[in-house]
Amino acid sequence: MIDNETPGTTTVSADAGTDRTSTPKTGPDHTAVGPVVVLGGVGKTGRRVVARLAERGIEVRPASRSTAIPFDWEDQTTWAAALDGARSIYLAYQPDLAAPGADEAVSALTAVARRAGVRRMVLLSGRGEPEAQRCEEIALRSGLATTVVRCSWFAQNFSEDFLAEEIAAGQVTLPADTVAEPFVDAEDIADVAVAALTEDGHTGEIYELTGPQALTFAEAVATIAAATGRAIGYRPVSLDEYAAAMSEMGLPREVVDSLTYLFGTVLDGRNTAVTDGVERALGRAPRSFADYARRIAAEGGWPVIDGGEPAGMPRG
Repeated sequence: MIDNETPGTTTVSADAGTDRTSTPKTGPDHTAVGPVVVLGGVGKTGRRVVARLAERGIEVRPASRSTAIPFDWEDQTTWAAALDGARSIYLAYQPDLAAPGADEAVSALTAVARRAGVRRMVLLSGRGEPEAQRCEEIALRSGLATTVVRCSWFAQNFSEDFLAEEIAAGQVTLPADTVAEPFVDAEDIADVAVAALTEDGHTGEIYELTGPQALTFAEAVATIAAATGRAIGYRPVSLDEYAAAMSEMGLPREVVDSLTYLFGTVLDGRNTAVTDGVERALGRAPRSFADYARRIAAEGGWPVIDGGEPAGMPRG
């Protein structure tokens, strides 16, 4: 999901960006007055964005239902106070831009942001999702100086989400066989987001972010196994079998529907291509999945679950 353009008037396709060089967009943000509000500040990318901004001494305001100034996507009365005084926002919509009603929520949020005096926005988006691309168009035409960060599947889904327990247990089961995905490191996503929030030269860009290599899920699991020095199996199953197992586990219907959409529609090979979004935004190559796996393993990720069964699906 991915400046001297006039804010909000130009939509730039991922394949026809205004700047295809590998030179990083540098220079101070001359409009930065007031805090950066991070919507989704405890998520995989949001908390990394918060940390990077704080390390730079930039005033940052995470906003969620649990923060001092609460923000709730389902309660628009919380929005104005959360955005009050802000000059830029990082927008990571929950649960996902492909969810019903996301476009209306993004449109309403940008209207509140304009009234609050917000000037700049970075929108987290996803590859291969027509619903998300409608939200991108709304954001780019909102009147805010917008950058879209359109991402492939996060590498961190293997270590910070539903796959972590399966990997720790030694067996991963998913409805994905031969399709390959260029998994992107959330560290790269945060680096690009912070650059777009704090530097000139990114307005109107859609940065489509991937890793440097497409891997099948079996290859990704094998890469993690090599990094941890453990045997970790991978078993592909049908989408119906997977959805039934998720329902039997008691997952909410909307979660099952989201996973079914992801594996049945988005992960159909449409997103296999590797892109140059990280290089265009930062002037460097993206982190590899192997580097990610070695880093997480070195940090103590994926601890062994002694005698445990993998979450979600039985061993076959």
